[in-house]
Amino acid sequence: MSLFSVVIPARNEERNISRTIKAIQAEFDRHGLEHEIVVVNDGSKDQTETIVRTMGQKDPCIKLFNNNTLHGFGNAVKRGLEHFKGDYVIIAMADASDDPKDMIRYVQEVQKGYDCCFGSRWGNGAVVKNYPQHKLVLNRIANWWISLLFGLRYTDVTNAFKCYSRKTIQGIKPILSHHFNITVELPLKAIVRGYSYTVVPTNWYHRKTGKSALKIEEMGSRYLFIILYVLLEKFLCRSDYKKK
Repeated sequence: MSLFSVVIPARNEERNISRTIKAIQAEFDRHGLEHEIVVVNDGSKDQTETIVRTMGQKDPCIKLFNNNTLHGFGNAVKRGLEHFKGDYVIIAMADASDDPKDMIRYVQEVQKGYDCCFGSRWGNGAVVKNYPQHKLVLNRIANWWISLLFGLRYTDVTNAFKCYSRKTIQGIKPILSHHFNITVELPLKAIVRGYSYTVVPTNWYHRKTGKSALKIEEMGSRYLFIILYVLLEKFLCRSDYKKK
């Protein structure tokens, strides 16, 4: 039986992290799936670390790692990807915005033989609740542009919530992004380097408490860099990778 890992970067999520972990556990247990939950504390100044550590003492499936180097969403994800033990890894948010039921859909799809399963919050059947309007406009413009550049029909590349096989994670290294631009680096590299993927509609719920660490005004140049980097790889190094 495959082991599934869920990597959750967390910064100052004391009001969300316990609920997020419990909901994920309940869904995996309901389906009898072997799993681990890897929480990476990214320099939290609240009780996030203490809460996860306490939960881990009671349940060995819950594992805590501290990102003690440079803080940042991407660095926290990379630390989680260094330590997960599963055959597949799902990257999820700590604020309970991702639906654990969709994780089971990911599991079902990769068990069919896909290397990756990507979620789309804008697909038929997806439920999106209270997505901020200004972020929605920027999101759709950015994803339309990315899909046009890379010739993709997939239009939710910037969504962090995705599932990758271990061989895919190994095959897309080195991972360069330190911040939220990792959300586009991972799937674009997987696609360009020829790993198979499928897309399923996924739900999204606005966080009930706390504040997102994403600062859109600071991320534009970082996203642009990584998109152009992978685009160059697509056109200059395509013969280095297997065909889809």
